Amino acid sequence: MKKYLITLIPVVLLGWQRGPVQERVGVTAPTAASMDEDIKPIPAQYKAEELTTRILSSYHYRKTKLNDSLSVAIFDKYIDAIDHGKLYYLASDLADFEQYKNSFDDYLQKRELDVPFQMYNVFRKRYKERSQYIQTLLKEPKPFDFNQDESMNTDREKAAWAKNTDELNDTWRKYLKSEALDLKLSGKADTAVISTLRDRYKSRDRALGRIRTEQVFQMFMNAYSESLDPHTSYMAPTSADRFKQEMSQSLEGIGALLREEDNYIKIVEVIPGGPAFKGKQLKKEDKIIAVAQGDEGKFVDIVGWFVDDAVKLIKGPKSTVVRLQIISADALPGTPPKEYRLVREKIKLEEQRAKSEIVSINNGNKDYKIGVIDIPLFYRDFEGAQHREKEFSSTTRDVQKLITDLQASNVDGIVIDLRNNGGGSLTEAVSLTGLFINRGPVVQVKESQGEIEVQSDNDPNIAYDGPLAVMVNRFSASASEIFAAAIQDYKRGLIVGEQTYGKGTVQTLIDLNQWVPKEQDQLGQVKLTVAKFYRINGSSTQLKGVTPDLELPTAFKVNEYGEGSQPSALPWDQIASSRYEVTSNINPKILEQLRDKYKHRLKTDEELKTLVKTLNDFKEARENKIVSLQESKRKAERDEAEKKRAAMKQLGEDNVDEDEDEADSKVAEAPKDVKKKKDIYLTETGRMLADLIVISKEPSLAGTKKK
Repeated sequence: MKKYLITLIPVVLLGWQRGPVQERVGVTAPTAASMDEDIKPIPAQYKAEELTTRILSSYHYRKTKLNDSLSVAIFDKYIDAIDHGKLYYLASDLADFEQYKNSFDDYLQKRELDVPFQMYNVFRKRYKERSQYIQTLLKEPKPFDFNQDESMNTDREKAAWAKNTDELNDTWRKYLKSEALDLKLSGKADTAVISTLRDRYKSRDRALGRIRTEQVFQMFMNAYSESLDPHTSYMAPTSADRFKQEMSQSLEGIGALLREEDNYIKIVEVIPGGPAFKGKQLKKEDKIIAVAQGDEGKFVDIVGWFVDDAVKLIKGPKSTVVRLQIISADALPGTPPKEYRLVREKIKLEEQRAKSEIVSINNGNKDYKIGVIDIPLFYRDFEGAQHREKEFSSTTRDVQKLITDLQASNVDGIVIDLRNNGGGSLTEAVSLTGLFINRGPVVQVKESQGEIEVQSDNDPNIAYDGPLAVMVNRFSASASEIFAAAIQDYKRGLIVGEQTYGKGTVQTLIDLNQWVPKEQDQLGQVKLTVAKFYRINGSSTQLKGVTPDLELPTAFKVNEYGEGSQPSALPWDQIASSRYEVTSNINPKILEQLRDKYKHRLKTDEELKTLVKTLNDFKEARENKIVSLQESKRKAERDEAEKKRAAMKQLGEDNVDEDEDEADSKVAEAPKDVKKKKDIYLTETGRMLADLIVISKEPSLAGTKKK
């Protein structure tokens, strides 16, 4: 297992996104094909296809055989990768492709690439037809009638393929009209609306014209790799080089990883320590639609751009200003974009480190001092640790110091906040658990051959043995889930929040050229799933993640944004339990009392009642994918969406701090070591911990037992 730990850190941070980051970097490539030329495979890709197929079929954790059943999955995923919105291919094209559906396994085994490239070239032909229609429509004096009462379904997932060109033209007319209406309602003049759309689609034409053969090959190979599981992927040489650069260099800009999806630039990850993280403005899955330089620069529309081109606009020298127009991940249809101002700077490592604060919680007419330790990710300076540096960066070391400080302030209990923590070092997840337990196993790792390794805390010292709660949400993943699961299995503390992401797999990076050292051509890299994580009770963290003991209200549906949203996700399963000592800090009787008190607050606390109603209304509104294309109705829809969004923000769903001046004045009035923060979820978690403190004083609830 140790051979995987070096690659575990970057993979855990990136591996829970929806597919690989498609960084298309063919801007100046001499091999780029014009829209009138077919794209063809090159000799090196046949070698890469053979080697990647051999590695995936032999060494992937799933051990899935290449057969007709897998071929169908690869075929469907390839079509979806090319035309996810069903906006270019016709039904007749799909009928022509049907003959290949059961042959993709044969193509991979026999080093054939002609058919996948032929299918992509049909897409290029259809794209050119769409482009001609779009530019013709936008040349009309008044292409859109915003007084006409018609609507459009924004969800294309279940849409049927267009039967003919006329049907596809009408779909595109509505899409263009919807985009034009958004621009018009944002204040643009009619001429500016049309000009923006023309530029937007001409930019997309130029971008598609720069597609290279390696990008088509990468798309095809990823249709195979992602059919095995969502965290396995093939990276063509250029993408592999970009990946290595990003993992090694210090990032300068807004501190966010980006990808292309459905014509938009989406945020994959907000990096702790960057401007986006500190400002708490941007979130995973948010869409960036325009970028402006400085406080006065004009916005440049980036809808349809490739991610490498968008990055060039967003990145820049530190201390300079960039403004972004953002459509939030949870925005209702028709919601106008928000504008955010960010000051570029290098990622500050100290911002990634754990921090603590003390919040005052009033519960049962008594004030409790609750220490809160926020851990953005599980970090470890492996090089510093190897050289035995005295103060190397370590999550566990930092948290241990914070615990000592909080205990010196006489806190009544401690909350570990792992919300939005996407993972990191497995070593740190294990050692951090050790701060709260005596000694024992923390996680089990099963390799594809069936070998199981148990990683344990062997230090009998306990840094903190008092009342403990761990906060998680849908975006708590991997190492966060290992820590939370161990605390839950040992009955050491309360787990509070939402069901976690469910990323319970381990990946390693393989450079294909290392397998064929005499090969002159660069063949790329494979990111391969090789193992699974299991809790010490034998249950996998894969797919199901960690279910909280006490679930807070959520804006998400089941399996939305989590591992369960990925069709090819590895299944949940169980192995034998480890032997470990369970404390009696938490038991069914305690949980029953805590749930009763929480249910009572849900019925009587006005803030919680409003939160639940607002979230339910918001989830219901998000189910409606129909938007009006009539100006008056669309404006009303936007106004209503804004009201719901404002209500969410007011209730702290965005976890935004209070107005700075107002917060400062409140802190000044509070005891010196107590900071007040607007966070309804943290407040309720504090109440639950206060309830636990009271209930645990009953003498009958002490002791430990072996399991």
